[in-house]
Amino acid sequence: MKILRNNPNRIIVMTGATSGFGNITVQHLAEVANARVIVGARGENRTLPSGVEVIPVDLASLTSVREFVNAVIKAIGTNKIDILILNAGLHGSPAEDKSEDGYGLTFAVNHLSHYLISRLLLPYMSDNSRMVITSSNMHNPPFKVLAPKRLELDEWSHPTAGGNGTGVRSYIASKLCNLMTALYLSRLKEVKEQNVHIIAFNPGLTGSVVGRDASKLQKAIVKIITGTIFPILSLFKPEFKKNKAEHSGKMLADVALGNIVPPAGKIYVSLVRGIPTYPDPSELASNIELQGKLWEKSAEMVGLKR
Repeated sequence: MKILRNNPNRIIVMTGATSGFGNITVQHLAEVANARVIVGARGENRTLPSGVEVIPVDLASLTSVREFVNAVIKAIGTNKIDILILNAGLHGSPAEDKSEDGYGLTFAVNHLSHYLISRLLLPYMSDNSRMVITSSNMHNPPFKVLAPKRLELDEWSHPTAGGNGTGVRSYIASKLCNLMTALYLSRLKEVKEQNVHIIAFNPGLTGSVVGRDASKLQKAIVKIITGTIFPILSLFKPEFKKNKAEHSGKMLADVALGNIVPPAGKIYVSLVRGIPTYPDPSELASNIELQGKLWEKSAEMVGLKR
C-alpha cells in the first residue's frame, strides 16, 4: 500500500473502510486535498484508494485495539487528528461467538472496541475536530417487539442462547450503545474544551440485514424480502427505504468533512429516504442516567477508569 509522505494539513482516522458504504466513504475522503487518511483494517489485500495508510486492527480484541491506537499515535507524531470515524461493525452474532476477551462478539466489535478507541484517541483530537460514530435507526427498530426495553449490559456483553444479546438483537443493542456513547461524549468537559464535534450517524438500510450467523438460505430469503416487501413497507415506514451504498457512503463523508452539520443542540444525523434528518434519539438512548451507567460499565470492561 502506497503511503503519503508529504506533510498534509488534515489527518483522518477511520474504521470500517474496507467494505460496504464505508469503502465509498474512504474513497471520497482520499480525494480531499491535503488529507492523510489512516484506516484500521483486519487482514491483508484490502481494496483501498492509493495513498491510504493501513494499520492492522482486530476489533474483536481489546489488545489489538490498544496496539492500533498506539500505532496511530506514533504515526501522527506531534500532529492531531482532525476527523475520527468509527464505522466498523457486525450485523449480529450468536451467543457462542465471543471476542478474544470473552464478550459477546457483536457487542465487543460494535461497541466496546469503538468506545475504547474514542477514549484513547480523544486527547489527540485537534481543536474544532469531528468524531463520527455510526449508529442506526435500529437503535429504536420499527418492529417494537425487537426494541430494547432497558439496559441489559450483562446479557449484551455475555449473551445467552435465545436471549436479547444474540442475532439481530445483538446488533440493535450495539447500535443503541453507539448512540448513547456519542450522547455522553458530547457532554464531556474535555470534549467541549477541545471543541470536538461529536456526531452519531445513521446510514439507513444499506446492505444485509441478517446476522453473520445466518445460513445461505436465510440470506437468500432476506434478499427476496428486502427486494419485494420492503419497498412496499417503505411507503408507510420510511425506515424500510433502502439507500444505495454509494449514497450513504457519500453522506458519511459529508458529515465527517463538515458539509452536513446538525442543528444546534443536535448530534444525531439520520438518513431517511436518503435525506439527512435530525430526529431525537429514542427515550432509552436519551436517558442521561443510563448513558452514565453504560459509560462506567464499558470503562470497567475495557480496563479504563471512568
